[in-house]
Formats: sequence, C-alpha cells, structure tokens
Amino acid sequence: MRFLVPYIRRNIRPFLLAVLLLTVEALSELMMPTLMAVMIDQGVAHNRMDVVMKWGGLMLLITGIGAIGAAGRNVISGRVSQRFGSELRYDLYAKIQGLSFPSLNRFERASLMTRLTQDVTQVQNFVNGLMRIFVKAPLLCIGSLILAIRLNPQLAVVPMAVVPVVGLLVYFNMKIGFRRFTLVQKAMDKVNLVLREYLSGVRVVKAFNRNVYEEGKFDAVNDAYRHESTAVMRTMSLFNPAMMLTVNLGIVGILWLGGFKVDTGQTDVGHIIAFVNYMTQILFSLMMISFVFMMFVRAQASALRIGEVLEAEQGDQGGTEKAGEQEHRGSIEFCDVSFSYGTDSGTPVLKGITMLCKPGETTGIIGSTGSGKSTLVHLIPGFYRPDSGVIRVDGMDVEKWNPESLREHVALVPQKPLLFTGSIAENIRWGKEEATLEEIIEAAKLAEAHEFISSFPEGYEARVGQRGVNLSGGQKQRISLARALVKQPDILLLDDCTSAVDVSTEAKIKASLRKVSQKTTILLIAQRISSVVDADQIIVMEDGRIAAAGSHMQLMRESAIYREIYRSQYGEEGNYAFVNGS
Repeated sequence: MRFLVPYIRRNIRPFLLAVLLLTVEALSELMMPTLMAVMIDQGVAHNRMDVVMKWGGLMLLITGIGAIGAAGRNVISGRVSQRFGSELRYDLYAKIQGLSFPSLNRFERASLMTRLTQDVTQVQNFVNGLMRIFVKAPLLCIGSLILAIRLNPQLAVVPMAVVPVVGLLVYFNMKIGFRRFTLVQKAMDKVNLVLREYLSGVRVVKAFNRNVYEEGKFDAVNDAYRHESTAVMRTMSLFNPAMMLTVNLGIVGILWLGGFKVDTGQTDVGHIIAFVNYMTQILFSLMMISFVFMMFVRAQASALRIGEVLEAEQGDQGGTEKAGEQEHRGSIEFCDVSFSYGTDSGTPVLKGITMLCKPGETTGIIGSTGSGKSTLVHLIPGFYRPDSGVIRVDGMDVEKWNPESLREHVALVPQKPLLFTGSIAENIRWGKEEATLEEIIEAAKLAEAHEFISSFPEGYEARVGQRGVNLSGGQKQRISLARALVKQPDILLLDDCTSAVDVSTEAKIKASLRKVSQKTTILLIAQRISSVVDADQIIVMEDGRIAAAGSHMQLMRESAIYREIYRSQYGEEGNYAFVNGS
C-alpha cells in the first residue's frame, strides 16, 4: 500500500486536523465515567444537589465540546476521503490509459472495471475510517484502561485480562479475513465479466435463443460470488459475538467483584458504575478496532489489486524524437521483424518480416485469417514492440519516436469500427479535435458517408448509440474511415475497413483514397483481391511470413498462393479471363 503515501501527503493537513478533533472527542468521552463517579459518590450519595449540578453542568459542557469535535471530524473526514478516492480513481484511470498493450492484455476488462470502482471505494472507506475510528478506538481503549487502573487498581485486573483475549480475536479476524476478501473480489470480477460479455453480445444471444444458457452462466458466477461472500460473513460473524461475550463476561466479573468490595466498604458505588462504563467503552473501542481491521483487510486486498495496475509496465514511453525534428514523409520500413504476443505457447505471430512502403504509395496486404496482417499494422504506431528486428518510420526507429508525435501522423481504421456515444460530427472530430464542419463533411464525402448522414433528420448532429448500435456495419465503417481521413495523416492504416460495404461503394471509396494517396502512405489490409488490385505493391502473408510481394500482374504470374486466392474469389472463369487479357 506504498502507493497511498503521496495521496496521504497531499491531504496531510486536513487529515491531522481531523485527528485532532477526533482526539478532543475521545478525551471528552473518557472523562465522562470519572466525572459521573465523583457526582454519584460526592453528590447523589449525600443528597447534595449543588455538587450534582456542578459536576452535571461540567459533564454537559464537556459533552458539547466533544459533539463539536465529532461534527468537525465528520465533515473533514468526509471531504478528505472523497478527494482521496477521486484522485486515486483518476490516477488509476490515467494509468490504464497509458498501459502498453502487453500490460493491458494481462488484465481482463471486467477486472479493471472492478478495480476502478469497488476496489478504489474500499480503499477510500478505509481512509475515511482512519480519520473517524482508527485513532479514536485505540485512544478510548488505552485511555479507559489507564483511567480504570487509576480509579481502582484492584478492579483493573478484570479489563487487563479481557483486552489481550480480544486482541487475539482481532488478530485472527484479520489473518483469516484477508484471504477471504481477496477471493470475494475475484468472484466479483467474474460476475462483471459475464455481465459485460452478455451486454456486448445481447443481439447474438437473442438471435440464437441462448437466453437460458446465459442465465445459467450468470447464475453460476453469481452463486460463486454469493458463496464467497457468505463464507466471509460467516467467518467474520464469529468474531464480533466472541468479543462481545468476552467483554460482557468482564463486566459481570466487575459487578461480582465490585459487589463484594462495596459490601466491605473497600470501594464506592460510583467507582463500580465508572468501571462498568469504562468496560463498555473498552467493548465499544475493541468492536471499532475489529471493524477497522476488517476494513483494513478488505482495503489491503483491494490495494494490492490496484497496485498491480499502478505498477504495471507503463506503455507509450518510447523515445523523445518528434516529427518537427526531421522531415516527415511517411516512409515505412520493416527490417527482419519478428513478434509474438508473449502467450504461454510463445509462437511467433510474425517471422522475419522485411518490406518497404515508399511515401505516397499504397501497399495492399492480403492473406488468410491468422496470417499476421493486423499484427503487422499494429506494430507501426508502436502499440507493440517487436521481439527482434527494426521498424523505421521516415528512417527512424519507431522505438526512438515520441509515441504521441508518431501517432499524430498516423491514422488507423480498425477491422471492428468502434464509435462513441455522441453525435456523428463528434465521432468524426475524434480524428482532429479542431476540425471545422466543412472539414468533417469533406472527410465524410471521401469515405462515402455524407449521403447517408445527410439523410438523417439531424444530419451530422444525429446521435450515435453506444458502440454505434443504431448504425449498420457499413455505416460504422465509413464513419470510422472519415474519422481517420479528417486527420489528413501521413500514414493511413486500413485494416479490412470496407468488409461490410457493397462492391459499388467500395469502388467509390477506392477512388477517393487515390485522391489522397499522393500525400499519404496507405497500408490496406483486405480479404478481397478487388480491394488491393490497384495498389502499388501487394504483399501476400502466410503463417506470419511474407510469401510474395509485387504488383497484381507479377503475383498472378509468380505466386501460386496469390493465384489460389484469386481463383477462390473469382473461379476458373476469372483466371481464364485474366490469362486471355479480357
């Protein structure tokens, strides 16, 4: 929990003020039993109302001071803990934003959501408890013991025997609870994972009538969460009654032993009442300590999970070179690049990739599913680092580039377009924050999206549902393409971004891309040969390697793999027409 230290330092002044007010409150409570004993023994026992009024008034004054301290402490602790939680949540979110892709892949998305919400809340509650309970409880416990010993050393034997027993119960409570609460948080991760998967794929679930299956899957993880939570509560529920029993036995012992001493005149009734009050305060403080330790156990489990994210490898560090330090033209060069995702199998996804994409040229990449096409493209913006080899953009190693500067000149249209909740214009403006409406419209025209956007009553202000749920696949792809084009990048990475549009629309998009290709280096991943047939060079991927490279005509003559792909899409007649020049 070392990462909490900077947050505590930033809030140390109000924290200390809350502790000071808490101390005033605790001291006020500690004085009550002693003052009550004096009032009973000197006033009530001798029917002296003046003494009762004197000490009673003093008790009211001290109670008022304690109430002011408690109110101030509550206000300050609430503000500090909320600010603490807000800062921690923001920093954790910022850390997740900056995680490298390999680090991000270590965590399930549902787990990150749990850490960002529930785990931060657990730590926040603990910080609040520090200022409200943790300091007060030891003060009450130790203070009650000291004052009880000073009041009557003989009766003090009872609380001195009770406190160590309760201390052992608190220790075992904390030791057993830590492991249990860790399991609870992991079970909650699984609940969030199943729920997230269902909400993401609700249409597929309904289309295949898999509601019952999904209900069963959710019931299983929900039942597992219930089981772990019940086990924790069952374990924890044994300790509080045990502590109450121990302290109440101590109170019975005081009454029994005190009764003998009152009969023999060795002590006064007021002392017995004060002792019972001190034992009650000890019980209350020990219960609070147990509660705080339970909060600590939960917070520790959550803090470890938060720490795993905060200590994960920071991505996007890269180098310090910026685009302004050299002429930016958009050349891309791979030199013997190999890459694997670091999975248990360790099988390389890319093997010995060497290729050159010249500025202003279009490079088509084609190959079977799983051949490494998308992985190759994702290495260019520095999302992943190659295991070996060098990737150069404008003659400089990608790892020496400042990531933000590099990505300012690169635009990516992913295979699965992701749109954000908001208007269409806002989604396109993601590519260029300061883009004017005219620039947005021009980009939409190039992406063949202007026509269908204009058909909406609200036009470019039409709302996009979560993940573009109210748009077709082709419409989402074209808006995603417009988002990239409005950026006017030097390098445009298109990852099979026209798979959901019809052939006619794809032809229009290709014509638009030719207009911008003179200033932009384009890498176009496609499944259809028709998408890359006009590219300056076509690269054929197979099993993570470059199987062939060249123009369409060259590959038809020299590459059996390319010809096989061509035949699979156009049939023998297509091949015959090509051979005969038709």
